[in-house]
Amino acid sequence: MRITSTSCICPVLVCLCFVQRCYGAAHHGSIKVTRNQTKHIEGETEVHHRPKRGWVWNQFFVLEEHMGPDPQYVGKLHSNSDKGDGSVKYILTGEGAGTIFIIDDTTGDIHSTKSLDREQKTHYVLHAQAIDRRTNKPLEPESEFIIKVQDINDNAPKFTDGPYIVTVPEMSEMGTSVLQVTATDADDPTYGNSARVVYSILQGQPYFSVDPKTGVIRTALHNMDREAREHYSVVIQAKDMAGQVGGLSGSTTVNITLTDVNDNPPRFPQKHYQLYVPESAQVGSAVGKIKANDADTGSNADMKYTIINGDGSGVFSISTDKETREGILSLKKPLNYEKKKSYTLNIEGANTHLDFRFSHLGPFKDVTMLKVIVGDVDEPPLFTMPSYVMEVYENAKIGTPVGTVTAHDPDAANSLVRYFIDHNTEEDRYFTIDASTGTIKTAKIFDREETPWYNITVAASEIDNPRLVSHVPVGVRILDVNDNPPELARDYDIVVCENTKPGQVIQTITATDRDNSANGARFHFSLDEGLPLNPNFTLRNNEDNTASILTRRRRYSRTTQDIYYLPVLISDGGVPPLSSSSTLTIRVCACERDGRVRTCHAEAFLSSAGLSTGALIAILLCVVILLAIVVLFITLRRSKKEPLIISEEDVRENVVTYDDEGGGEEDTEAFDITALRNPSAAEELKYRRDVRPEVKPLSRHHPSSSLDSVDVQEFIKQRLAEADLDPSVPPYDSLQTYAYEGHRSEAGSISSLDSATTHSDQDYNYLGDWGPEFKKLAELYGEIESERTT
Repeated sequence: MRITSTSCICPVLVCLCFVQRCYGAAHHGSIKVTRNQTKHIEGETEVHHRPKRGWVWNQFFVLEEHMGPDPQYVGKLHSNSDKGDGSVKYILTGEGAGTIFIIDDTTGDIHSTKSLDREQKTHYVLHAQAIDRRTNKPLEPESEFIIKVQDINDNAPKFTDGPYIVTVPEMSEMGTSVLQVTATDADDPTYGNSARVVYSILQGQPYFSVDPKTGVIRTALHNMDREAREHYSVVIQAKDMAGQVGGLSGSTTVNITLTDVNDNPPRFPQKHYQLYVPESAQVGSAVGKIKANDADTGSNADMKYTIINGDGSGVFSISTDKETREGILSLKKPLNYEKKKSYTLNIEGANTHLDFRFSHLGPFKDVTMLKVIVGDVDEPPLFTMPSYVMEVYENAKIGTPVGTVTAHDPDAANSLVRYFIDHNTEEDRYFTIDASTGTIKTAKIFDREETPWYNITVAASEIDNPRLVSHVPVGVRILDVNDNPPELARDYDIVVCENTKPGQVIQTITATDRDNSANGARFHFSLDEGLPLNPNFTLRNNEDNTASILTRRRRYSRTTQDIYYLPVLISDGGVPPLSSSSTLTIRVCACERDGRVRTCHAEAFLSSAGLSTGALIAILLCVVILLAIVVLFITLRRSKKEPLIISEEDVRENVVTYDDEGGGEEDTEAFDITALRNPSAAEELKYRRDVRPEVKPLSRHHPSSSLDSVDVQEFIKQRLAEADLDPSVPPYDSLQTYAYEGHRSEAGSISSLDSATTHSDQDYNYLGDWGPEFKKLAELYGEIESERTT
């Protein structure tokens, strides 16, 4: 089988290709392939030979973008088995078979029915097979071949990233790289020059150039000035076929902006300026503006203004507004037209960010002269002092002069001035002022002890122009006079001990005076000379504004007199001196030896026991609670009486309640305590009255001669054994307690029950020698003895 195809090199030779294909189809030789055969020789066995392929692999080519009316011829398939009788049928399968590519099943001719685009699909893979038309059996094995789409120059170069925006600093060197542009061509770069692109500049010369191979754009001039031209529009063309005639092209726009550098120094539009400033301008306020022009932008145009010299450098100051780049002229000191009518300032404006590459274009600063003319205005009156301080005595009469304020018109007219007080506060109503002279007088009576200082505001205005007003603060200090007598610093609680000695200091007193130190700092204390001499207490002036209270006798008795009164006279050292009288209260109290107060007045007996008020309240509360418990117990006893034994059943299984109240020492029938006092005095055991015995108790009679020698321990054990064996005793879980008081003391009883009712003749004076613990007892027995003696 043979496969015949032709290919074309150039699209313009399509007709020649068609003729070549036709010629090749008629005259090209076939590749003969022997089919699988089996040779039979008589007398020999059948021999099998290795078969040879009847197909030869090859490629077909088809031009893209075919626009003819007839299908485009691709190639021809032919099998050696084809004798031309139509018995061989050719079948085509694979990509595009039957739709794009069709085959004549008799002749094997392949045609393309559609216009193909290589940029969409570069090749197609198909399979061909020859079969017997009658039996449909393959005559040859299936073979694979490729149909490639042959490229033509049908795509122009394209700039995928355009248009471009780029910047380059001004004043750059020639040949400075700006941007590299790249164009792409969809044609086959491996076939011909269809995808070979060259670059050229259509617009933007002579400022910029482009490399034809790389597409790099560069500056083409020296020192391109942004201030002369800032924006450029450059058009770049890309052309395929290596730029030859007939090639396709595409273009893009590159917008180039020159960025600023500091290559322009600042310049003042004028060398001389003049500024008018009224003399009434406030200190710190802006009075004018000045600006130096700079062709640069951004930080390259930042400016700083300074006053380098001139007679107004101490009166004016200048600062820079960062947004407007203006110099703001401000006033540092007040202006006075009458003293100076004009000032001269030399102002410098300089760039703050310098580029030393362009220092040869400098200097980057400029100087101008500013003349400030001070304008005359009608000013308000001017006080001779910024503030006034005056003094007046308290209790001064109404209309007393305090002081005088003075103001004048600073203008050349020297108008008359009128004075008045701003009555904005209550303090301003304590004074009046003479409208013509400015003399301030009192309008009320002052008391320094209530208000020692007054602040008022005095205003002055021109009579010709009352709207121009100036103010001045005036402080009035109220001077002190001695109009307050001294008095005790506080209420004193003075205590004198009963056992005090003569001349002992019991209190130190001080005094106060509402007047200041000039009229009352020196106090003198004394007793009232109009009264008789006090036999109990005296006073000593300590000459340091204090006085001491001293005793004049040895002992004081609360029972005789518990409170004393001492009048004291206090005088100050003012002019004229003032005095006052006060009465001190002195209480008599019982004290310890070290001078500590134990008690005063009716608290003596309780305090001697060392009980505080809280302890006394707690004791009284406990007594009340005990009384309440006793009353409740008696009430319950009277309301209900329960039997001793609840039931007649076995008492060992029940709780026995005892609520009988004993009769005290007089109840000799309830329990005989003789045995507890002395075992030798024990009598016969008496039967219990609270239960009825069912069996007589065991005999516990002992000879009377042995009672004197019975030991207490043996006695208790004997009683315990009898209780365990006695069935008539209470339940087994009851508790019986025995105690032994002991033999009678040889010293006798100290109880007062058996004491005689008559008074004893014993002397109790020795109790005073027992110490402070027995002092109260000695005083009690001493008083009883005194009463008996009396």
